Amino acid sequence: MQKKTTFVFPHTATVGLGGNVGDVKRRFHHLLFSLAHDKRVKVIATSLILKNPPFGYIKQDDFFNSIMQIKTSMQAKEFLQYLLRIEKKYGRKRSFANAPRTLDLDLLFFDNLKVTTKTLTLPHPEWDKRESVLIPLAGLK
Repeated sequence: MQKKTTFVFPHTATVGLGGNVGDVKRRFHHLLFSLAHDKRVKVIATSLILKNPPFGYIKQDDFFNSIMQIKTSMQAKEFLQYLLRIEKKYGRKRSFANAPRTLDLDLLFFDNLKVTTKTLTLPHPEWDKRESVLIPLAGLK
């Protein structure tokens, strides 16, 4: 008799999704499908997709944004690195601040951690001032 493998997801992460290059909505769907097959994570809630104007660098197309809540077995720094690898997989290029992008994954919250390091700040800076976060966050389902 085979023993059933049980996965433990002790951490809850809230991730902001964004993008404005190419078919962003389709990319979001591909991302969710990919996450559903990763044993280190479990998507537990997603928001509707919001279309909104860019900020910072405004000479670019509007963005599509969404929020997802994920249960994970990874620690915060490891999870952030995981998100950065996913961005790269989906063609993210980091050219300048607020540049157009195929996929932007922001780690907004991780459990109730408050962290400020060179590579990780939790909660995400200024999350509470961005409609691209506040509106989808209010609509998590």
